[in-house]
Amino acid sequence: MASNEVKPTAKEDENAGNWKDSIFNPRTGEFCGRTAKSWGLILLFYLVFYAFLAGMFVLTIWVMLLTLDDYVPKYRDRVPHPGLVIRPKQLDMLFNRSQPLQFSTYVQTLESFLQQYNDTEQERNEACAAGVYFEQEGELGEQRKACQFKRSSLSRCSGLSDSTFGYAEGRPCVLLKMNRIIGLKPRGDPYVNCTAKRENPIQMQYFPSEGRFDKMYFPYYGNKLHERYVQPLVAVKLLLNKEDYNTELTIECRIEGSDLRNNDDRDKFLGRVTFRITVKE
Repeated sequence: MASNEVKPTAKEDENAGNWKDSIFNPRTGEFCGRTAKSWGLILLFYLVFYAFLAGMFVLTIWVMLLTLDDYVPKYRDRVPHPGLVIRPKQLDMLFNRSQPLQFSTYVQTLESFLQQYNDTEQERNEACAAGVYFEQEGELGEQRKACQFKRSSLSRCSGLSDSTFGYAEGRPCVLLKMNRIIGLKPRGDPYVNCTAKRENPIQMQYFPSEGRFDKMYFPYYGNKLHERYVQPLVAVKLLLNKEDYNTELTIECRIEGSDLRNNDDRDKFLGRVTFRITVKE
């Protein structure tokens, strides 16, 4: 009886052998087409090549670090004017004055932010002369002194006499500060001026008086040299009436009275800030 088994042809045996030899050839000792010596040389080449690249990278970083100052940024020409920042850090605020849970986040944010301005904390700083730049000289790395900015100077917006910062009565407070710029000495007498973008004006009250950033808080010497420095604040209390409730109010605040820019169309936060607030009852 004839067998039905199909025996592999010589060509199939040769193909199978070629495939196995491409992985490891026992006759030549090659693995994936290369001998041990060839693999060693190519691995050595890449080891030396990447070690050279790593060395060049480390050398470049080291040279760059030698040119940097630990206390003053090397390039400061891109930020010659400060931005204006608002606290609570919300550009859209909406709350019902009769529901504390709706404005509790704003109140907690203000309370937490003002901890560093507590009078007991600020009494450790210098009682500086108003209206005069507080310029200081010192040895390299020597700490600079900071002027006092007491929380109590914010009066009705300090959170001391009214723990809700006016939100419960529907007359909320917002705090404004300038971004820190090392060496900044604004010319003139900078102050904050806020206006409502509507026909009928909104009554506002500023703390400290006239919303001024006093010169004694300038210049700033940097985080390492001026560790106890705190930015001066201006508090704005919106004296809203019943006709102002249940309406979205757009408020724009600008730094006026100095050489600080506040009208750059490319940066809407340079020397100014705009926020919206809606108070319901």
